[in-house]
Amino acid sequence: MKINAAGLLLCTFLVGCGGGDAPFGEGATDSETDSGTDGGTGTGGDTGEETGIIREGLPPGTASPTPSSRIVRSEPTEAEGGKQGDGFATGIRYDGDTDVFTVDGLAFDGGNRYARGENVSSLNDDYAVYEAFQQFPDGSNDELINQFTHRAIYGVSRNLDSDGNPATQFAIVRTGAYIPYGFGGFVYEREGSVALPTNGQAVYRGKSAGVRDFEGAGGLEYATSNVEIAIDFEDFNDSTGVGGAGVRGIFSDRRVYDINGLDITDTVVSRINAQNDASIGTIPDARFEVGPGVMDANGEIIGEVFSNFVNDDGRVIEYETGKYYAIVSGDDANELVGVIVAENSAELDDITVRDTSGFIIYRD
Repeated sequence: MKINAAGLLLCTFLVGCGGGDAPFGEGATDSETDSGTDGGTGTGGDTGEETGIIREGLPPGTASPTPSSRIVRSEPTEAEGGKQGDGFATGIRYDGDTDVFTVDGLAFDGGNRYARGENVSSLNDDYAVYEAFQQFPDGSNDELINQFTHRAIYGVSRNLDSDGNPATQFAIVRTGAYIPYGFGGFVYEREGSVALPTNGQAVYRGKSAGVRDFEGAGGLEYATSNVEIAIDFEDFNDSTGVGGAGVRGIFSDRRVYDINGLDITDTVVSRINAQNDASIGTIPDARFEVGPGVMDANGEIIGEVFSNFVNDDGRVIEYETGKYYAIVSGDDANELVGVIVAENSAELDDITVRDTSGFIIYRD
């Protein structure tokens, strides 16, 4: 059964954003950002605002974040600790009049233009899908040149900041045209500020959407899940100098679709079972490792994500490992935007599968 391409409320909101609007604007490259090679350990300059201590491994972006500042983060390049091909998608912009994305930095992607997907225009109801134009003309003779397969996923908050901008947003761009991981990237941002509680706990729920690509094979697949993340704002105590909060997350009811929108979840589960002498019935839930030092005073969160299962011999099999990145947003700390990147080698012979999924979830 293919994903229903109709009825996405997000489309109406996007078109209403107006022509030429840039979901990540100039903020991904302007003076408030840098290359991220130092992990973003800015001190806040002369703002006089308290900032958190930023851990190593924070994605490149805003150099001197504060609780009241806009924060933009993007996928690190190979030189910044990413994989080969990571972080090449830059200059991501959206035109609300035409419903077209532009993405710079990627070869053979239809002249940097991405239109709304045909077979798959949305994922998990909340997230829009775009695909690079499939052909591009030779400027001399108008001969059409076939392009590589590129897909982009865009998520935008249902909330607006005081200036009328979406409170949070993310975009993911991947290609399945290479045998190693292809060139792509992700970006996520908080537009406004956050007021973090000093006590109590909060739970955020929603959905995710992402792209699966491969190291050792070409091709792309889509991924979706339900998401629940809880934060304990009181503990762990601030013994690390980073932040006094515990963060727990689970990505469940995970589904996989082929590039045309056909649900292939059962095929993926069968691959896992065949490779590991197992009889599981669903794709394993992805979970956050829980421990101190994952959240800072600016509301930025980074940590480890994993999944596993028990095979027919009773052994615990590691399915995925990776990272999660997120930012808390709002006067009531009422939403989270983020991305997970999780890899597994337990599904296909001599092939690593990478799931890059974004989420915007709410404290309802």
